[in-house]
Amino acid sequence: MIGPADPRDTLSQRLRDILASHPNVREVRMFGVQSFMVDGRLAVAADRDGGLLVRTDPADHDDLLRRGALPAQMGGDRPMGRGWLTVPSVRISDEADLAFWVQVGIDSRSGQG
Repeated sequence: MIGPADPRDTLSQRLRDILASHPNVREVRMFGVQSFMVDGRLAVAADRDGGLLVRTDPADHDDLLRRGALPAQMGGDRPMGRGWLTVPSVRISDEADLAFWVQVGIDSRSGQG
């Protein structure tokens, strides 16, 4: 009997599909997430529960919170800073919504956060 799909694996496959046309993508598993490096920089990562960690431009932080993202947290409820957001799985169930957040991660250029 096959059990339900792992949310992280399901999201990772969706991310692969979206990023398939991009020429410079590398996957790395770290800290319990499946990370997607685009052009040598972490853009997005699929977490254990199927949510998405997104690298952002800190200047866009508040606007992106209004779109449904949450401040990203490290272990112990420590904030990761304005350059990182988490998007709950319910906010990325639609492919267009997921593609939007992936593009946010690709477009982030701050290197800070």
